[in-house]
Amino acid sequence: MTTITPDAPATDSAQREVEILGMIGTRDASETRGGDGPAVDADYTRRFAKAHEDGGFDRILIGYGSSWPEGTQVAAHVAAHTERLGLLVAHRPGFVAPTLAARTFATMDQFSQGRVAVHIITGGSDVEQRRDGDYVDHDGRYDRTDEYLTVLRRAWSSTEPFSYGGTYYRFEEYASGVLPYADRHLPLFFGGSSTAAYRVGGRHCDTFMLWGEPLAETAEQIASVRAAAADAGRPAPRISVSFRPITADTDDLAWERAHGILDQINAGAGRYIAEMVKKMNGGSGPQNEGSRRLLAAAAKGDLHDRALWTPTATAVGAGGNTTALVGSHETVAQAILDYIEIGVDTVLIRGYDPLDDATSYGKHVLPLVRQEVAHRRGGATR
Repeated sequence: MTTITPDAPATDSAQREVEILGMIGTRDASETRGGDGPAVDADYTRRFAKAHEDGGFDRILIGYGSSWPEGTQVAAHVAAHTERLGLLVAHRPGFVAPTLAARTFATMDQFSQGRVAVHIITGGSDVEQRRDGDYVDHDGRYDRTDEYLTVLRRAWSSTEPFSYGGTYYRFEEYASGVLPYADRHLPLFFGGSSTAAYRVGGRHCDTFMLWGEPLAETAEQIASVRAAAADAGRPAPRISVSFRPITADTDDLAWERAHGILDQINAGAGRYIAEMVKKMNGGSGPQNEGSRRLLAAAAKGDLHDRALWTPTATAVGAGGNTTALVGSHETVAQAILDYIEIGVDTVLIRGYDPLDDATSYGKHVLPLVRQEVAHRRGGATR
C-alpha cells in the first residue's frame, strides 16, 4: 500500500490510502441468530475468510472474548487457506507474558509472509476480565498495557538480548530467535475511548480503532487521539471506525431490511446478548467508555448524518461495534466517504448477516469507496 503521511491534515483525504477491514467468526452467528452447532466450524471459517479475500478486503479482524475460540489458532487456519488477506488478531494483554506474545505473533508473521497485525484490547469489563483470572482495575490495566506494548515493540526489533524491569513485567536477558517477516514492525491497532486509552494508544499504536459514532463525535475522538500522540512525541496514528452496514439496491429496500433486522435482534439472539452485556457490567450500565458513547449518541436520536442508525446498538446494550449505516450501496459508500473526509483512513465493516453481507460489501460497496478515493487522488482503482 501507499506509504501514509502520519500527520496529514484531516481534510486531505485525497492523499491518504484507505484500508478496508472485515471481521470473521468461527460459526454462523450474530445478533440476529443464535449460532447453533459447534463453536468452531472449520469449513465455515474458511469460506468466511475467502469471501473477504475474494471481495477485496485488506484485512480481517479476529476478535477476542473470554469464551471465544483462541484467536491465533483461528488466524493460523485462515492463513493456511488464503493467499494475501491480512490478519488482524485481537489480543488482550495480561494473560501471557509479552515476550511469549512477541514470539507467537512473529512466528505467525513468518509463516504467513508478513500478513499479521495485532489489535490490542485492554478490557472494559471487570466481570469478563475475572473470567480469565484478571483482577487488575481499569486504570491499572492500561498501565499494564503500556508496559506490555513497550516490551512487544522492542522484542520485535531487538537483535540483542535485553532486560526489563517494570511494575507488571520483569525479565532478564530476553533474546528472541524469531522476528517478524522481512524485518518489519508488526502493525499495532488499539481500541478504547477513555482518557487512559487515548494516552496509551497515542503512545504506542499505528492505528487507533473507534466505534461508529456521529461525525461530530468522531471528529472529537480523532482530535483526542492526535493530541495524545503529540504529547507522546509521536506522529498521529491512522484512525479506524467500525460500522454494521445494512444495504440493498435502493434506500427504501435497505430501510425495510434494517427494520427487519432490528425485529430479529429484539426477538432473538439480541436479547440474550443484551442480558450478557448487562451481566458483564454487574447488572448496571456499561463500564467501558466506548459503549457509553454509543448509547449517548442513540439517546440523541435514531438517525444521524447521512446514514448512521443507532437502534441496533441500543437493542444489545452497545456491546460492541453495533451502530449501522443504512441505505443503498451508493448511500452507504458515500457515508463511509464522509468519515474519510474528517480524517478516517481505515474502515471496518461487518454485517448482521455475516457471510452474505461480506460478499455483498465486496461486490457493491468496496468498489464504490475505492473508485471515489482513487478519483480524489487522481489515480486508478485497484
